Amino acid sequence: MLRYPAIHIDESRCTVPFDCKRCLQVCPQAVFAVEAVKVERGKETDPKEPGAYKLDTPYRDKCVMCHDCLDVCPVSALTITLAEEVKS
Repeated sequence: MLRYPAIHIDESRCTVPFDCKRCLQVCPQAVFAVEAVKVERGKETDPKEPGAYKLDTPYRDKCVMCHDCLDVCPVSALTITLAEEVKS
């Protein structure tokens, strides 16, 4: 049985992840990704607009719990805990 960390992102605090990107830059395992939430045809999405982008963790199984992302987050929007067991 493998155990993967649970990475919780407080979206009320992490409102401009595309503009910040600190967790993406510091993570040695590249666990994080930023997705566009607001997309308008023929118009570029403003990276500084709150809520236009969302931080996600598509590769949380690669997380080594180094907590570097927690240290660099300027708004303390991340928490990491050891989570449920996953069958391998």
